[in-house]
Amino acid sequence: MALLRCLSKFLRTRAGLVLLCGPALLLLCPGVAIATPTGNFYTDGSDVFDDWDICRSRADGPDGFFKASASRFEPVIADQSLGGNADRAYVRGFEFSLEYEDVTRRAEAIFTYVRDHVRYTSDSSQFGYGEFAQNADELLAVVDDKGVAYGDCEDYAVLLGAMYVGAGIRSAVVLAPDHAAALVYLPDYPRANRFLTVDGESGWVWAEATGGNNPLGWMPENYMGTHLLAYELEDKGFPPGAPPDRAVTTVPRRSNRDFALPVSPFFLVLLLLWLMSSVGRRRSASRR
Repeated sequence: MALLRCLSKFLRTRAGLVLLCGPALLLLCPGVAIATPTGNFYTDGSDVFDDWDICRSRADGPDGFFKASASRFEPVIADQSLGGNADRAYVRGFEFSLEYEDVTRRAEAIFTYVRDHVRYTSDSSQFGYGEFAQNADELLAVVDDKGVAYGDCEDYAVLLGAMYVGAGIRSAVVLAPDHAAALVYLPDYPRANRFLTVDGESGWVWAEATGGNNPLGWMPENYMGTHLLAYELEDKGFPPGAPPDRAVTTVPRRSNRDFALPVSPFFLVLLLLWLMSSVGRRRSASRR
């Protein structure tokens, strides 16, 4: 009892209030920022390159992750997860092919899987770069470890594309003004609001998994009638080369880890208000 009386007296002091309020306020915060490395890279000026000498922080140019120009592009970052480089994403797609014999159901299941396990987040908020592309296996490694990963439009497109190829479904990456998405070859898909033509072949449908409620085959109206570039992915890949003689660096990944509160936040707020009012009453009584 003496210990409880001492603890009660201490909690009514300013120091006790701060000691209790600090951890409580931390618990009330929605998350705490942590940083985990995505892999080994090297820098050249303001650009970040990987083992394939592909610039992850820039989509354009002959060494950009999309090799994008005004008239063409090649999503070379997808090759890091295909062919001889096939790993998590390709295998995960193959697993869907074993589970779903029907191609339409298989395509829908893969789309739903990516939509539900990746949350849209800008590169600037996650990596501190205006642009930073992740390959399909890096993104899926985070899903396997954390249950959910974060990425932007090109990350979704590359992951979907690699998984579709692994599942035996033709896929492409489409580049729109300031946007990227995946295409899937489903010429008889009944839920598509628009069929697109790639290299003279119709039957391609839009795969936009960045929204939580987006269905497969739904193409946003603002991209209809705009200039689009599409590149069909092939089951090929080139091995990484030896990086130049530069210092290896890591790019921190900022993410949120949620805390499970032992009690309702409402009751914590009530406790804090009670403590503050208790200290106020004690100070008023001491002045009399």
